[in-house]
Amino acid sequence: MIDVKNMKKNKLAVFDIDGTIFRKNLHFELINELAWMKIFPSVARNTLTEVYANWLKHEGTYEDYRKALVSLYATHIKGCSYEDVIKASKIVVPFHAKRTYIYAEKLMKKLRAEHYHLIAVSGSPIEVVEEYNNHYLKFDKVFGSVYALDEERRYTGEAFFEPSKNKGIIVQQYRDEHKLTLADSYGVGDTESDITFLRLVEHPIAFNPNQNLKSVAEKEGWKIVVEKKDVVYEISDGDPWKKPKI
Repeated sequence: MIDVKNMKKNKLAVFDIDGTIFRKNLHFELINELAWMKIFPSVARNTLTEVYANWLKHEGTYEDYRKALVSLYATHIKGCSYEDVIKASKIVVPFHAKRTYIYAEKLMKKLRAEHYHLIAVSGSPIEVVEEYNNHYLKFDKVFGSVYALDEERRYTGEAFFEPSKNKGIIVQQYRDEHKLTLADSYGVGDTESDITFLRLVEHPIAFNPNQNLKSVAEKEGWKIVVEKKDVVYEISDGDPWKKPKI
């Protein structure tokens, strides 16, 4: 008799988090909370609001918005303590944890039932990413941006590990280290920073993609899924709007 509980998980599923699982952006929420805590100066929140407003008004792409968040965080994290960022992360995550997409929730549930090894690769800071995983996702492994600390556990402002620069390499290394297979593997992402891992998996899914990812997905023949309010559609050439099978 097969012991399902102890079945070895060797199939891999890779998720982005921001805009893929989480409806907003962990990086944004962390910066906002650090400003409310007065760890970051008020100018940080003003800049954050301006950057977000520009994206909403189509005065720049989502990638411009993401890069602006990274730059803003790197500028103001310098000199802040590790403990303060952990404290902010513990405030952010419980408040926002369940603001997720229906499609991602159903797919994660399905893949867990099929004994997949689930990992997430995010550009948001590792402190808030790990807190989100511990509190909510419960993935096998998560990756996020890592900022250097000095001897007093204060941030130098330098990022020495940025997954968004090449998520595909991280996935390949993790697969090799844990002896996983990419056969029947899944990948879900929403921007061009996810392309490198989507090209690796057998079932790539462009979820609510920005224009750059949409163009690549159409060229590569990847599944494109759009979730609007509480309705989820799959876009294809033959039937432009149909309910996806999960």
